Amino acid sequence: MEINKATYIGSYPGVAKCPNEERPEYAFIGRSNVGKSSLINMLCERKDLAHVSNTPGKTQLLNYYLIDETWFLVDLPGYGYAQISKKLRKSWEKMIKTYFRQRPQLLCAFVLIDSNIPPQAIDLEFINWMGENQVPFVLVYTKCDRMKSHQLTENLNAIREAILESWNELPQQFITSARSRMGREEVLSFIESINVTYE
Repeated sequence: MEINKATYIGSYPGVAKCPNEERPEYAFIGRSNVGKSSLINMLCERKDLAHVSNTPGKTQLLNYYLIDETWFLVDLPGYGYAQISKKLRKSWEKMIKTYFRQRPQLLCAFVLIDSNIPPQAIDLEFINWMGENQVPFVLVYTKCDRMKSHQLTENLNAIREAILESWNELPQQFITSARSRMGREEVLSFIESINVTYE
């Protein structure tokens, strides 16, 4: 699948305000500073579709992008950002979890994991929450071009082993790099395969 048109639709403070349409939705979420905006821009082949910032926590709403007039890409706030108030953090958490629980148009969430660092407790907790709430999701390892091959393999194996401490098997996984475009075809083909069954 190739993306020919990606249009910013709007940013919403909660599920009740989101577009009232039956188009399929794919949500992208991850720990703050995981490279989410860069990945979204790479997938859509747009440099400025999602705002890339050096300051974590810039995404604060449910950001909707209409892709080829067919499906929505939803950019969610990052989790685990410490430099905000507890009140705001709880507000974000409530908004995100309500979206996952109450949005029937959501067909799959892409949970982004930084491939360059050891397993993070906050990622594992979020993945477990998704499983407990039966939210369909896949894993996307980001920034996979930054280490030597054997180092990347070691890191990914450590992350997988940490996940398998709570899971019987791993969800589907994608290895990506916004810089080298690694994984783009695989992610888009996956979305296309779900869209076909949705129609």
